Amino acid sequence: MPTPTENNQEKVVLVSAAEVTLQGNLDIPKSTQGIVLFAHGSGSSRFSPRNRFVAGFLRQAGLATLLIDLLTAEEEQIDLRTRQLRFDIGLLTERLIGASDWLSRQEQTKHLAIGCFGASTGAAAALLAASLRPELVRAVVSRGGRPDLAGDNLGKVRAPTLLIVGGNDLQVLTLNRQALAQLNCEKKLDIIPGATHLFEEAGALTEVARLAASWFKKHLVLSEA
Repeated sequence: MPTPTENNQEKVVLVSAAEVTLQGNLDIPKSTQGIVLFAHGSGSSRFSPRNRFVAGFLRQAGLATLLIDLLTAEEEQIDLRTRQLRFDIGLLTERLIGASDWLSRQEQTKHLAIGCFGASTGAAAALLAASLRPELVRAVVSRGGRPDLAGDNLGKVRAPTLLIVGGNDLQVLTLNRQALAQLNCEKKLDIIPGATHLFEEAGALTEVARLAASWFKKHLVLSEA
């Protein structure tokens, strides 16, 4: 897997979300017009090397990023034993909405259009957040996600949505095709040939990052015209 981009501008922030305080890593490049909020997948965190690689790519494209832990440190310890909270889509969505609201209140970020990048179960939380906060979440990208877990809310999503799936991730690919049919927004399914669920194959994660950057820049960054 590629080495994540080194980043000396990233700072740790405390995000008030849904009556808890979450830790996040915020980076805002100069002259950016959009920010991408990462919703990590089951058992992952803001230190996920895959999401950090994608975040580095997005920053090189001029987008700000916020990588956040959707569970508190205490909840993560519980989840390590029970593996239940990582599948609590309602809880993850509530935290993600809280983080979006937090971004909309901060002086540094309140002017930025917000996009959500979701991986695995985090994709369902991103889509639910988009359906519940259409005025805030302006675009969604799912990497190897489980959009099906958003249930009936898929039809309520208005944010342009890109689903990225590995060609060899057959079960998830089937679920994404079914979810695509339920979406009533601008939508696209990109399949990366030969890639498996974690996109560990040569060049696969770079292609994920390239597709995500293109989608977010199209839908978050204002035209110079």
